Amino acid sequence: MAELPIKIFTQKRGDAVAPLVERFAKDETSILLGTMSLWQGVDVPGRSCILVAIDRIPFPRPDEPVMSARAAQADAAGGSGFMQVSLPRAALLLAQGTGRLIRSVNDRGVVAILDSRIVTKRYGSVLLNSMPPLWRTSDKDIVRESLRRLNETV
Repeated sequence: MAELPIKIFTQKRGDAVAPLVERFAKDETSILLGTMSLWQGVDVPGRSCILVAIDRIPFPRPDEPVMSARAAQADAAGGSGFMQVSLPRAALLLAQGTGRLIRSVNDRGVVAILDSRIVTKRYGSVLLNSMPPLWRTSDKDIVRESLRRLNETV
């Protein structure tokens, strides 16, 4: 990507989110790479954000104490910690991640979920149904063409 006229902003440990998002929002040709802290409370409407790429389904980390305790409690009660705790949490976070792209009725773009489990695992439909009713495809050429057309509408 070095030959492309694109600025890449990368969130690093300890970076304040607000200035990073402000720089990203001002440059419509930029890319912002970050952690889940960018999934909540970030508002970049319009042309500055036309692609949200989610590299993996945001399941809670196994060493996260509160989520682990809730999952263990569900398991101990005869339920499923995964289905009752981890899956709903991931669904909520995916919906929030999608919300970074669609902020108004005029926003356009692509939400790319790069984790194949969204379509290969039985729980994938739960996750997909938790998101706004966006048009779906797994054809990368269609996605590229969509992004190209969005770029031309500047």
